[in-house]
Amino acid sequence: MPPIKVVFLGLYFEAWDALDEIYQLMLDDDRFEPVVISLPRKLTGQLRYDDEAKAHAFFESRGIEHTRFNFGGTNSQNREVLAKLKEMAPDYVFVNYPWQRNYQPALRFDELVQFTRLAYVPYFSLVMVDEPDDEPGGGQQGSLVATHLYKQRLHQLASLVFTQDKLVLGAYSSTERGNSYVHFFGSPKIDYLRKEAEEGVASWPIAGEGFKVVWAPHHSYSPHWLNFGVFSKIKDQMLDFAKANPDIQIVLRPHPFLWGTLTDRKVLSNDELITWREAWGELPNTFVDEDGSYAELFLATDVLVTDGISFLGEYPLVTGKPTIFFENQGHWRFTKTGELAAATSVRVKTFDELKGTIVEARESGLPAKKIEIQELVEASAPFPGQAAKLIVNQVFEDFAGPKGPSPLVDSSNIKEIAWELTPGREPFED
Repeated sequence: MPPIKVVFLGLYFEAWDALDEIYQLMLDDDRFEPVVISLPRKLTGQLRYDDEAKAHAFFESRGIEHTRFNFGGTNSQNREVLAKLKEMAPDYVFVNYPWQRNYQPALRFDELVQFTRLAYVPYFSLVMVDEPDDEPGGGQQGSLVATHLYKQRLHQLASLVFTQDKLVLGAYSSTERGNSYVHFFGSPKIDYLRKEAEEGVASWPIAGEGFKVVWAPHHSYSPHWLNFGVFSKIKDQMLDFAKANPDIQIVLRPHPFLWGTLTDRKVLSNDELITWREAWGELPNTFVDEDGSYAELFLATDVLVTDGISFLGEYPLVTGKPTIFFENQGHWRFTKTGELAAATSVRVKTFDELKGTIVEARESGLPAKKIEIQELVEASAPFPGQAAKLIVNQVFEDFAGPKGPSPLVDSSNIKEIAWELTPGREPFED
């Protein structure tokens, strides 16, 4: 049998850690022929399809061979991209990002399933927040599994879905396809970050000595969705704090959607944001890190400050240390896993509390929270260190099992309306 050809779409390269070990295992396995592709995208706040050069630079920096889908410029209706992918004739296309409006129309999921199988590994590591069910009759037996976690078009059309949450696995059973194609193996992203931590590689972008703080703000700014982000509320206080404490080094690690969301949602004007970023960049003890390794930054820092969501769980899992959690009043309710993650942190609700906690951490450290961190570890990794291996084996079984390759998903058989295609929900501005 010729090797199984697997294409990895590098659209959301910032979360490549969800796919990297799967790719590396396939690269070293004669049963597979993996190929990575860099391609344009249009994230919230962007006016055109772009960023392929950023994806290319990312893969170059990590020594990952890849094919550049940069032909045709930023034309949204780029059929050349689709034709090129068809020529490659992949048996599977792996994606880590389900929000299809950020893909060029030619590479959206209904186009891809005409000639290949989709395999989905979520870019996030944990399901942290209970989101109100926004569809009549939705949810799974009254649970608050958000419908966008299992009813988007990708979820409907995938041949294989790999989830890190047992409740999400159960929620799929309420859909017309059921959950026979969904597998609960844990998070390759968590395994990847832990592996990096075990290798002990630390990297800090500010020269000189000082107490090292990572500030990692989220991009949600409204009670209408998540409502964790406090960047716009504390940015000026953080700037003043950095100015007043030159012996404290602060690396700002923004969520990839932070800048676009702030201006697109009119939380800040473009001029306000530019002015603040210039002031932040002028200080010798501050830095903005948008592209470096999470784990390397985690290992180098003395304390991480976040308003949520992913880093609240990932930092203690990787480092064995608590975060400082700046808790926004009125944020959406945590899931059980989210509560376990929050319990590993030191919670603060005002900037004065934040300052005091940072000073206390510099003088004597934060509480260890060892019991709470162990509880989070046990809840978040059903097969510690094995998620990617299990996924690779499942792909082989799906293609080369006793019944032969699984059939392509016939999109015409799916009658349920995808979450993002419900009128008024997700505008497609191409």
